[in-house]
Amino acid sequence: MNRPRSVTQCTSVDQSDRRVPINLRQSGATPVEMLISTRVRKSPYWHLSMEVGCWRATVYNRIYHPRGYVRPQDGGAMAEYDALVNHVSLWNVAVERQIQVKGPDAAAFVNYVITRDATLIKPMHGKYVILCNEDGGILNDPVLLRLAEDEYWFSLADSDLELWLRGVNVGLGYDVSIGEIDVAPVQIQGPKSEALMVDLFGECVRDIPFYGLMEGEVAGRPVIISQTGFSGEKGYEIYLRDATLYAEDLWDALLKAGERHQLMVIAPAHHRRIAAGILSWGQDMDQETLPFQCNLGYQVPRKKAAAYIGKQKLNEVRTAIEAGRPPFRNVLVGITFGGMPVTDYAHDFWLISADDDPLGYVTSPWFSPELETNIALAYVPWEMRAIGTALSVQLPPEYGDCAVPVEIVEVPFRPSVNPNIREVARRKGRDYVN
Repeated sequence: MNRPRSVTQCTSVDQSDRRVPINLRQSGATPVEMLISTRVRKSPYWHLSMEVGCWRATVYNRIYHPRGYVRPQDGGAMAEYDALVNHVSLWNVAVERQIQVKGPDAAAFVNYVITRDATLIKPMHGKYVILCNEDGGILNDPVLLRLAEDEYWFSLADSDLELWLRGVNVGLGYDVSIGEIDVAPVQIQGPKSEALMVDLFGECVRDIPFYGLMEGEVAGRPVIISQTGFSGEKGYEIYLRDATLYAEDLWDALLKAGERHQLMVIAPAHHRRIAAGILSWGQDMDQETLPFQCNLGYQVPRKKAAAYIGKQKLNEVRTAIEAGRPPFRNVLVGITFGGMPVTDYAHDFWLISADDDPLGYVTSPWFSPELETNIALAYVPWEMRAIGTALSVQLPPEYGDCAVPVEIVEVPFRPSVNPNIREVARRKGRDYVN
């Protein structure tokens, strides 16, 4: 057969378990000018990102999202990677819309829409959570912040959750208010992030636990601080209240305080989050992806007594998997592969068998300087998921237009500074079971 090219959809990858197959033609070069208009929102930090050299952007949660500061001729995304893993970086992540759920029934409502037990999250703490539809598909994977007994913030990934939350409550009638608030986060990520945060907030920052929250001020403006991030490095998020009024105050204070720490403004580091095994909604999963397909089975508790959306379906899926009958075709794995280093957002890479038959697809590829090889998250047939399985990947023309060897490996690809609960369990020699 002819090998697939990035310009044609590959119909021979079995996606029979999906209503709408993943469109594997959607990535790659798009040589058109993006229209910047009022249909898509600019964040409070948009103009500030432009001032420090942002040269490309995408759209995330219907907000323009800076995705590159260092030009390719000056090192591009890999120069930004160096700043992240060796120094400290500032990310404009105002696209993480904050949806507040507040009121007497806030805990009960949130507990119904997430798979984990919301009541176990203490005030001034957060958790990484998922929300599923009635079929068990993942609608969003936000960080959930609990500010008070009666107040939660969903710090969203890239899907419009506010309307869904409002729609769910139309039928339930919980005593809560649901809506976006004027809060816009930035991330401070990298090995020098703690030192920078101490300069800004004092020694008490060192006591914030992973996913812990703290109130503070920057340039006299109120913020919420969390020890979280999208990188696998030590890092924090700073949530600015009344962000449309005070964005410049926060931004300028961060740049000034960061000078002694070699702070660089960079785009969210997909090359580093892939190495940490951190997923990106819409890229590595979507509303037709079950948690058990993408290493998020630990988000589906066995002992949560309360009802939640998707519970019945997810329990059925777990039972089928344990009986050796998974109700899906493809599962996410980590792979390493050869060929030219992938040092920027890449086109479609197709996994192929020894007979040149397409059998899977890559969702998130990058080059790892530490491992000196290309790494990626990819979907393969369930029966081919074992560590050490050898496959091949068909590279697109700009990466050589050839097939190179692939090996399925453990995820994460390298240890995280802030390991998730699954990583901690694995280090102790056991699987995590919630």
